[in-house]
Order: sequence, then structure tokens, then C-alpha cells
Amino acid sequence: MQPSIECEHVRIGPRGLRGELALVPHALGGVVFAHGSGSSRLSPRNRLVADLLHAHRLDTLLFDLLTEDEAGDRLKVFDVGLLASRLGGALDWLLERAEFRRLRVGLFGASTGAAAVLRLAAEHPGQVGAVVSRGGRPDLAGGYLVGVQAPTLLIVGGLDTDVIELNRRAMRLLRCNKRLEIVPGAGHLFEQPGTLDAVAQLAGGWFAAHLSTGRSR
Repeated sequence: MQPSIECEHVRIGPRGLRGELALVPHALGGVVFAHGSGSSRLSPRNRLVADLLHAHRLDTLLFDLLTEDEAGDRLKVFDVGLLASRLGGALDWLLERAEFRRLRVGLFGASTGAAAVLRLAAEHPGQVGAVVSRGGRPDLAGGYLVGVQAPTLLIVGGLDTDVIELNRRAMRLLRCNKRLEIVPGAGHLFEQPGTLDAVAQLAGGWFAAHLSTGRSR
């Protein structure tokens, strides 16, 4: 049974980046989403995962990493430093809200958004409670991988062979509590039936285990 969810349309930072904050009763933690290239807060895949995370008593924030004008600039779309900076601004904004004073927050990144998540986790270890990557490009985080301290779960589709290898290389560089999960029969976008549900179950279990501090809102 889905919990009663309070949804709020928000604007984040000086550029007024659009976002959607969902608050669940008695939340154990929160999750900020970072979408991949060519996507936005409206990503149907991230939205479905977010909906399923609510059942794990997790708040979610989906927001646009770029403005509408910036989204058409390929240099900005793949500028991991810029994306990580925007993600950090959203995390700061979230942690300043009264609802999150007692909660830990994790990051969920897809594709290029996963690189931004890993970079931010390395740059601000005290703020990030856990990381999940879906079909991520951890190679784009470069040397920041060795600095990640948050427990990190890498999820890759079984049909996404090139990205599987990139994630295996990242596993060798990560020095934190880490795990690689390969979802059988899933492609890069996890469009096959049931594959996103598998992602949500893996992510929900990971976040619930590592964000819960015995306190809830």
C-alpha cells in the first residue's frame, strides 16, 4: 500500500531550476535524483523509481540540472563539474529545510548524472549518506572515484555490455563499501518489462539500509 505523499513543486538556486519534492510520512531518509544527458526531472524512468522508493519510506527530489537554454548545449550536458555543482546546490537547499534536519540524504544518478553524483559524494563526504547509480558512466567522474566514501551501489543492465565493463573498472577504483548488481535482460535504459522494478527494489534496499539512523521524521 502506497503511503500518503505530499508533493511540492519547487525552484532551486539562483537559476530557479525546477524540481518536484515528494515527502512521505515517517520518512527514513531522502534521495536526490540526477538525470542523464538529454533528460530532465520529467524522466519517466527516474519518476517510476522515485514512486517505488516512497514505499521504502524515502522522500525524493527530482529536479532539472540545467535550464531549458542550457539543455541544448552539448558542452554543458556533459560538463560533469557543472552538473555536480548544480547537484550540490540542490542538496544544500534540501538539507536547509526543516523536514530534513533529522534525516540523511542519498543520491541516485543515471548515465552522466551518475558521474555527477559520484563526484559530489567525493567532494562532500559528510553530506552524502549513500549512492546508487543506474546505467551510470562512472568513468566520467575520473579521479574522484577514489575519494568516494559513501556506500555505493552500481546497477547495470545485463545487455549493456560496454557499460558493464566501465562499472567493473569503477569497482576496482572505489574504496568505499560498494556493490555491483547486473539486472538480467535489461538494456541501457531499462526499458524491458520489470527491469526498472528490479532497479527500484535494489535501490530501495540500499538506501533504507544506509540512510536509516533509527530516526524518522
